[in-house]
Amino acid sequence: MKVVIKMSSKEETLPPSSSSASSSSPPPASYFIGKKEDIVQARRVTKILNGGRDILVLFHQEQLYAMDRRCYHSGGTLQHGDIEEFNGRLCIVCPWHKYKITLAEGEGLYQAVDDPTAKPLRTHWRSKGVKQRIHKVTEVNGNVYVTLNNSSEAIESDVYQDRETYD
Repeated sequence: MKVVIKMSSKEETLPPSSSSASSSSPPPASYFIGKKEDIVQARRVTKILNGGRDILVLFHQEQLYAMDRRCYHSGGTLQHGDIEEFNGRLCIVCPWHKYKITLAEGEGLYQAVDDPTAKPLRTHWRSKGVKQRIHKVTEVNGNVYVTLNNSSEAIESDVYQDRETYD
């Protein structure tokens, strides 16, 4: 059973620096997501940042990842997807249509067949390219921050950022 904690959907600004903090500081233009220990316990956290960017932050195999929360294909809620390895790459599998999205790059993966007449069929994994917007996660003094990927290049998951509800 997966536990999902939906943290505040309000946009949050960075907490003020304190004198007890080390010299490390969060990256400029980053958003405070929460304490690492809370995210590790929850495994997956959703948050709305920057006035409407709906993201998913997840912890898997001692690593933090952040991406748009809605699947690029049809807006499925990725926080409910399983994480599996395909061709040596960790992916989240959209629970709606089983699309596979790499956690690190946001690539869509699929199984291809070069020669459908060959028996037995031989399949291999191919990339559709980057389809899901991935965001940078930084940990500073036990706090987790996300810096949004504001690339001007359109990515398919962008389509689902302005809609209210899909569930």
